[in-house]
Amino acid sequence: MVARVTTVAFVGIDARFVDVQVQLSPGQPAFAVVGLGDKAVAESRERVRAALNAIGLALPPKRIIVNLAPADLPKEGSHYDVPIAMALMMAMGALPKDAADGYVVLGELGLDGSIAAVTGVLPAAMAANGRNMGLICPAICGPEAAWASPDAPIIAAHSLLQLANHIRGTQVLARPTPAIQTNSGPMPDLRDVKGQELAKRALEIAAAGGHNMLMCGAPGAGKSMLAERLPSILPPLMPEELLEVSMIHSVAGILPGGALTDKRPFRAPHHSASMAALVGGGLKAKPGEASLAHNGVLFLDELPEFMPNVLDALRQPLETGEISVARANHHVTYPSRFQLIAAMNPCRCGKAGKPGHTCARGRACAGDYQARMSGPFLDRVDLHIDVPSVMAADLMLPPPVEGSAHIAQRVLAARQLQLKRFVEYGLNIRVNAHIPAQVLDEMAPMRRDASQLLQDAATKMRLSARGYTRVIKVARTLADLEGEDWLQKHHIGEALGFRAFQDRVMRVA
Repeated sequence: MVARVTTVAFVGIDARFVDVQVQLSPGQPAFAVVGLGDKAVAESRERVRAALNAIGLALPPKRIIVNLAPADLPKEGSHYDVPIAMALMMAMGALPKDAADGYVVLGELGLDGSIAAVTGVLPAAMAANGRNMGLICPAICGPEAAWASPDAPIIAAHSLLQLANHIRGTQVLARPTPAIQTNSGPMPDLRDVKGQELAKRALEIAAAGGHNMLMCGAPGAGKSMLAERLPSILPPLMPEELLEVSMIHSVAGILPGGALTDKRPFRAPHHSASMAALVGGGLKAKPGEASLAHNGVLFLDELPEFMPNVLDALRQPLETGEISVARANHHVTYPSRFQLIAAMNPCRCGKAGKPGHTCARGRACAGDYQARMSGPFLDRVDLHIDVPSVMAADLMLPPPVEGSAHIAQRVLAARQLQLKRFVEYGLNIRVNAHIPAQVLDEMAPMRRDASQLLQDAATKMRLSARGYTRVIKVARTLADLEGEDWLQKHHIGEALGFRAFQDRVMRVA
């Protein structure tokens, strides 16, 4: 007789169902696990053996074979412990034969029989709910699993003994409730930034339309300070976005206590980050910072200090909104629709262009530094702004009257206009930065003088086709902030002004 328990294997954020089959047969005592498992799966034999001993069960003196089907699908992780243990207990008669019917099971076992947290509980719960099945998971992951459905049966146990008692009916485990992350305190406010009105304006435009932005300025001008305050003016995650973000974070194992949050991700990797750390990969093809920033912000400080090949690896996700990680044994795709915010100094010494400063290396200082970024990468950035140093007189002024709360209201109103427009066109997008080229002319109609200005500027500034369409998208956002249906000449003019810096950078380089 073969005992069966259903669990999952993860391919990106997708959960593939795995049939755990356990057979006890006569012969020399052995415990074999087959089915293309990794080292953690192979080591589950000892964890399962110790956990069963801890609850008073000894393995029978028989040949034990555990098969993880389908056998050609790679199995990674420690969440196969509990499914194997349950199937083994069913085969031994310690649990009813139908104990796991209608459930997807996952969890890691401790040597004392405790069930430890594992990654990917939310995607597993979503997949189980799609098949009208329940979920058996670690107690610490229960609040995470409860988000999949308010009605799906969920058993969240602290130990293997507690789980067995619940199945036998001698103990009843309460269904876990969804958990929300509590606010740790007020978010940084734009009222803290004195001066830098142009940068604040650009930040508002970037937030309203989901546009990428690059800030260039001397050290201490406030570039990082501005970027850290972008989340304070972004609208909260919509329910669909919340699930997308949480599933990625669940697979990555960064959902504390299984609690979800409606705040948009803000990821700021150090400039020493490798390509695998930024775009994903490694031995198990885990999501990188670009995917962890999905539906949020990826902030790259000291942009030219990143390796050029690492920056160029972001070109695909900036266009397509997803990252494909190809490995010899499998192919994984992670969503990565992030908003790029970058900051840089104008040169290595940081004072190029500053009045009264003469660099010993001349223009080569700025040229060599800025040449570390490729033209195709910069072409994907919609807003390029100079952030000048703040004078002492500005720092002595009282805080500005308008803070993040006021700007956030305008950003939310502009986004609601965009969302209404996208629904009318039947598009599954949320911000102007993602408008498909085939409907851009319909969504962003221009006055004749605005169209003429764009045509003339595109020739003089040598705009690429991508740059041309991105100027229109920024102008569409400017019009939305003003509640205008048609793009006016001043909308195109302001959008073009935000690309002048890129043209200057390419000439310097």
